[in-house]
Amino acid sequence: MQTQADVLLVTANVGSLFDNVGEIQNEWLQELYKTIRSYKPQFIALHLQEVGGKDYMVNMGHAEKFFGSIESSEEMKDFDRVCIYVDNQFQAEDSFTALGSIYFIHKTLKNICQYDFNVKDFKAVSGKNKYVGSLNGVTTVEKEKFPKNFWPDFKWSRKGFMRTRWIIHNQGLDLVNVHLFHDASNLIACNSSPSIYSANRKNALRYVINRISDSRYTPLPFFLFGDFNFRLDTLSLVQHLSNSADVQTVKKDSSNEVEKIICEEKDNDHQVLLQIEEKIFVYVHQAVFREDNGKALLKYDKEVTAFHDVIREEEIKFPPSYPYSEEYTKPTQYMNTRCPAWCDRILMSHTAQEYIHNSDDDEKSIVYNTVGPNVCMGDHKPVFLFVPLKTNDH
Repeated sequence: MQTQADVLLVTANVGSLFDNVGEIQNEWLQELYKTIRSYKPQFIALHLQEVGGKDYMVNMGHAEKFFGSIESSEEMKDFDRVCIYVDNQFQAEDSFTALGSIYFIHKTLKNICQYDFNVKDFKAVSGKNKYVGSLNGVTTVEKEKFPKNFWPDFKWSRKGFMRTRWIIHNQGLDLVNVHLFHDASNLIACNSSPSIYSANRKNALRYVINRISDSRYTPLPFFLFGDFNFRLDTLSLVQHLSNSADVQTVKKDSSNEVEKIICEEKDNDHQVLLQIEEKIFVYVHQAVFREDNGKALLKYDKEVTAFHDVIREEEIKFPPSYPYSEEYTKPTQYMNTRCPAWCDRILMSHTAQEYIHNSDDDEKSIVYNTVGPNVCMGDHKPVFLFVPLKTNDH
């Protein structure tokens, strides 16, 4: 007999919620609840990155309150089983990832089991299970921070992955929360195609996929969702945006180092089309990133293509998820700090994609989109995937 479990996967870089404590959080939560009300999922996986924000030593205290407010909200009262994993142990520099994974199971969903990586067996999930700390010794989660040698030339930051493993209606699945490296400098990102940062992300993602597919445990279909920090191929994009412009590079006096790149129109009073500095990216026609959901720019989104042997993704039909203005009144504006990009993604193994498409119904039942497109959600718009999982009950 076939049964269906409606699953909602959400990834959200929540740094802004902690950097601007209290300002964005309420609206952010309302948008999350609105999405939950619309799709009525029975299983929710919420993968968060940058818990505690940039100033995590000061703001990490707000994390428990934030998770508590979700867990105890009226909206979530019919989810009778909850598993919360929050790595907030910033004192442990060698292992701190600032990742948080929260799973909610609706009272109508029976026979949900979770894997214990220690005893290598599944156990039924019951009640509220809350693990906040370093997560060392928590046997239902596997957490790793990327080793330092992944990017020897950059500051070691809170990047890594966290995996949990489930059985939903007899189907085993790995759910992996990921945070990969960002582009530190827009100028360095323009130096080569692919950029040095893109190469770092590629190594790290290959590492994650190898770790979750290795022989320590039986490999299962997986969903990999988080802030991959994927960026558009900046060099190719800049060449495209400035193809009829005069390009000038301004160097620092003291060294030969490039300080800024300026692209001006050849006529039209030499209007500046594009200006790039280490942490500035200003393009005069910002609407191009939003028009038709940024479709014209998808061809510059190349980082996931290297993984087509092992990874699939549903079609992207939403504008770049980052970097949105943190100003309350500008919910659809991008900040002029980085080139907009689809950083926040929900990827899956080939087996997971076959599994979600195995129904005879209309494919339209799968939805891949952003949460809060018209509301200020911070610099990252959360991204969700709604899937009706059809499973065979034995």
